[in-house]
Amino acid sequence: MARVKNGAVTKARHKKVLKEAKGYFGSKHRLYKTAKEQLMHSGQYAFRDRKQKKREFRKLWITRINAACRQNDISYSRFIEGLTKAGVEINRKMLSEIAINDPKMFSELVKTARGGKAGKIKAAEEVAGLEVTIGTGKSTAKKDAKKAEVKEEKKEATKKAPAKKEAKEKVDYSKMTVAELKEVAAKKKISVTGMKKAEIIEALEK
Repeated sequence: MARVKNGAVTKARHKKVLKEAKGYFGSKHRLYKTAKEQLMHSGQYAFRDRKQKKREFRKLWITRINAACRQNDISYSRFIEGLTKAGVEINRKMLSEIAINDPKMFSELVKTARGGKAGKIKAAEEVAGLEVTIGTGKSTAKKDAKKAEVKEEKKEATKKAPAKKEAKEKVDYSKMTVAELKEVAAKKKISVTGMKKAEIIEALEK
């Protein structure tokens, strides 16, 4: 029986590993055993850091946005909250680029964020103010007057209910922001996840 030799195959496998390990320190690019071990570790590190890299970049973008926010007398969390309430959908990568390359545009975004946040807070403050004035017990006349006003408003609301339904049917969705459209879709129990503004409008008008 003929003798089987596999030296050529083994040599080719070793050369392939050593080629991939080219540039490693010391014996890790010279000796097959250490090179093979280092390549296994390198693959594990690469797999882990492909995910870690995304997190590190997000941290960097947030740091840049926060620095620009502080220059405009607003915190990062309030800025993002205001943009969300105003219906502005810009990712953090683009916000960081705007903060670096176009400070004037970023200051306009800060104004938009303040306006969106203020619009939500005013309604809450008015409700809180009514609760405080009713609960102080300074004078029963004021309480009675406010209760009467609330009753009248409820009566007017019930009278105007059919008119509101007609108005809802003729709503111009194109003038509404994406956030407002999503709220309307949620009330109508329409799923609009991943849709753009035009697609949401089409879904609401059906």
